[in-house]
Amino acid sequence: MKVYALDFSDPNTNPLARFSTFAHLLNVFIPLLIVGAALLLLVMLLYGAFTILTAAGNPENIKKAQKIFTFAILGLIVVILSFLFVKLISIIFNIAAPI
Repeated sequence: MKVYALDFSDPNTNPLARFSTFAHLLNVFIPLLIVGAALLLLVMLLYGAFTILTAAGNPENIKKAQKIFTFAILGLIVVILSFLFVKLISIIFNIAAPI
């Protein structure tokens, strides 16, 4: 009797087999999220700079631009802290996640 079967654990047959562990999944998504956050930071800093340049001395627009800068930097800090938190969790639970 012949049995024909596919091995779904082979990455050549099944591309999702690359994500066999949670660490492999983290190694794909975390760098993408960090790059996305950096691009968003750049956009927000440019928007804040544009707001200051077009404020024409209006104190309300200058305060608005300062808030944009503040929240953009706070967002960057949150992203960095979340990266460090994931790194700490991977060290504590001995997950091989070379992020």
